[in-house]
Amino acid sequence: MAEDESTGTVITALVANLAIAVAKITAGLIGGSSAMLAEGAHSVADTTNQVFLLTSLRLSRKAPDDAHPFGYGKERFFWSLLAAVGIFVSGAVFSIYEGVHGLLSGESEVAGYLLSYGVLFVSFLAEGTSWLKAVRQLRGEAGQAGRGLLEHVRLSSDPTVKTVFSEDTAALVGLVLAAAGLALHQVTGQAFWDATAAIAIGVLLAVVAYVLGRDTKEMLIGESAPAPVREGIRAALAGHPEVERVVEVRTMLLGPESLLVAARLDMDDALGAADVEDRTDEIASDLQERFPQVREVYLDVTSRDGTQVAETAPDASSASSTTPRATR
Repeated sequence: MAEDESTGTVITALVANLAIAVAKITAGLIGGSSAMLAEGAHSVADTTNQVFLLTSLRLSRKAPDDAHPFGYGKERFFWSLLAAVGIFVSGAVFSIYEGVHGLLSGESEVAGYLLSYGVLFVSFLAEGTSWLKAVRQLRGEAGQAGRGLLEHVRLSSDPTVKTVFSEDTAALVGLVLAAAGLALHQVTGQAFWDATAAIAIGVLLAVVAYVLGRDTKEMLIGESAPAPVREGIRAALAGHPEVERVVEVRTMLLGPESLLVAARLDMDDALGAADVEDRTDEIASDLQERFPQVREVYLDVTSRDGTQVAETAPDASSASSTTPRATR
């Protein structure tokens, strides 16, 4: 359900950006506005990124296989990283270049103000519609996770809707900057304002690209679960009466809704090997019920000092352990 909603959010953004990219570029060429051309590049970058995100959603649904035993969840991270690079290269670089060119040339726009304002207004409505859809999805997810909207955007492991939300937010701000640049240009007759707006749009896109790229890179190379989730997992493990101590808990994101958990547990010395085996299965199942995003669980039983205990016979009364156990 979450993936279907993400797909709908991305498609809405794709349609909106494709339509307004053509309108912005047309208005920019007719009016000669650097800010409008920068906004056109912005929308082209966003449209390309939506294609990347749709590709990531499709590929991430592939089932695990021998070559990828943990599935293809990281495809979402990889393609989202490409989207961030696309924002920078095709959006920020071109916008800043266009602005610098306008400053150096000192050319002044002589026509097309009304058309430019009309395109900006329609673009704001289209981008706003896409932005509201992304916000609605994020608010629903934030409510389920017990977080505020901004906290969820920061902590969410789903790069798809986060990218759409960030792109649309930047687009709305960029439209305001473009409108301000056009208005000041029209009032003063100085190309400085229009060119400065283009540079400001480019800087805005560079900041968004950096933040998205940084966050997605961390998830791609194996970021752990957010601190509240890690603490909840540790508490859930420690809550089992047969667990004397949780020695260590390690987590790694395998995908937006897929988490690997590896834990070392010091268990009751009175348990025999067979009992330890049964208890670890129960603990793993309970953990997956409490945290649906946990797809892989590896439990390693260690001695009180943290070293692994040799496996003993089922009827042994001494401390026992299992080799790391995996569940799906």
